[in-house]
Amino acid sequence: MAVSIPTPTRTPPPTRDTGTPAYTDGTGTFHPTTRRLVAGRTLAGETIITVDACVIGSGAGGAPVAKELAEGGMRVAVLEDGDWHETASFTARPRDMTPRLYRDAGQIVTVGTPPIGLPLGRAVGGTTLINSGTCFRTPDHVLTQWQRDFGLAELTTANLDPFFRRVEREINVSRVPAGLAGSSARLVLEGAARLGLSGGHLFRNAKGCVGSGVCAFGCPTGAKQHTGITYVPRAWAAGATTYTGVTAQRVVHRDGRVAEVVARTAAGGTLRVRCRHAIVACGTLLTPALLAASGVGQASGELGGNLSIHPASAARAVFDEDLDPWTGVPQSAYVDGLQAEGIMFEGISGPPDQAAASTPRTGAAHRDLMLQARRTASFGVMVHDTARGSVRRRAGQTVIRYDLHPDDAARFQRGMAVLAEIFFAVGAREVVVPLAGVPTLRGGDVGPLTTARIRPRDVSAMAFHPLGTARAGADPATSVVDPDLRMHGIDGLHVCDGSAVPSSLGVNPQITIMALATRLAYHLLGKPAPEHEPVPTAIA
Repeated sequence: MAVSIPTPTRTPPPTRDTGTPAYTDGTGTFHPTTRRLVAGRTLAGETIITVDACVIGSGAGGAPVAKELAEGGMRVAVLEDGDWHETASFTARPRDMTPRLYRDAGQIVTVGTPPIGLPLGRAVGGTTLINSGTCFRTPDHVLTQWQRDFGLAELTTANLDPFFRRVEREINVSRVPAGLAGSSARLVLEGAARLGLSGGHLFRNAKGCVGSGVCAFGCPTGAKQHTGITYVPRAWAAGATTYTGVTAQRVVHRDGRVAEVVARTAAGGTLRVRCRHAIVACGTLLTPALLAASGVGQASGELGGNLSIHPASAARAVFDEDLDPWTGVPQSAYVDGLQAEGIMFEGISGPPDQAAASTPRTGAAHRDLMLQARRTASFGVMVHDTARGSVRRRAGQTVIRYDLHPDDAARFQRGMAVLAEIFFAVGAREVVVPLAGVPTLRGGDVGPLTTARIRPRDVSAMAFHPLGTARAGADPATSVVDPDLRMHGIDGLHVCDGSAVPSSLGVNPQITIMALATRLAYHLLGKPAPEHEPVPTAIA
């Protein structure tokens, strides 16, 4: 079966699943004329389509570039490994949503010391569907490093500003209202102020948020503005089509130019997408495997290496009063007083069953702590990591190697000690930290923590921001893609996700990835940087 997607119009032609007429509801949420979805489970045999651009992935990288290219007049197909999920199907229960929305049911773990969980989304919207929504622009000092170390001279604060603005408008970035911030944020900001540490309420991509407290399990009200309900519907409205349940297997190139993308469908069929542009946006952990299977990106020896993950962990503090910490925005506040040391504090909370799964105690100690859940505040420590890992395919499996550096373990120790002091400054009765061998801290005494010998294996951590496995750079000998995210040596092939980000950011990366994706689309369309975007309140 051969299909040529027609040139997009403002009123797209019908596809297999049609929705309702386009409108903007009372919250400002955009609804497309037609839901242009094709389910891979319906595509048996061989299907051939012809487009201008094939975008592989619908997360922070894929969805923005697809939308911008479609609005610029290109015929666009988006291939998504996961499924489309209606907001109404989100139950707010982790046990229901984790198997549905997370890759491998949230059980991706690094091989190394210590093992570190790396949860990823697998759905239309990618990991933006299950993240906390926190929005930071790329820090100036990181951009300066990229210019110096990787030859990315055009990636300056001034040059990226219009792209940041456009992204922030598209996904409705605003600061968390104090009334939705939750009890943990209130206590930590008060304690930090008493210790002379700066902080504030975070910026998030949310509109009409009521503080359901389950951002990581699919927002049940549709308030979180992930790419699946912002960029993807706008791409549909401009004529793009999303194919779900479709796994890209290779990008075919001939004579140094992209020819087609070959994918496997959920029905066991083959989808061939003939295109002039292939934009790989599978994510930091999956993009290297697709590039390697396509026989590209390996000349420098950097593909799959340089993995940074932004490891994180959380301390818990028990108070005398009820806090009900699962109400409000889970990640609503930050403390950046130690950012120069590579340490960032950000809120982290969630429903009781999520807390039970991550509480760093066992047996009776775990039971006793959970019985005090209503009176327990929590907050996170994130480390701008110095270690670098790798991701490789071995025997058909993705293997992620990463060893926490001793310097980063020391940062966790330092960060946890300061966080304990913050909690004690506002009346915490006891503080529990996720560092092996450190007892529960009581009476304001952090000495057992500060004097402990903390090794990497003693840290219990998660990580949420993998970056760098197909990094951008001007020199083909030390990078995988060039400063415009084009694969060195292959015309029409671009990488547009966290894998192209050349180093750890020290902050949440979704705005960086979306801005680079928007910049890429403008480059492919030959358009100048966007103008007349509204000037947002300064992003934290």
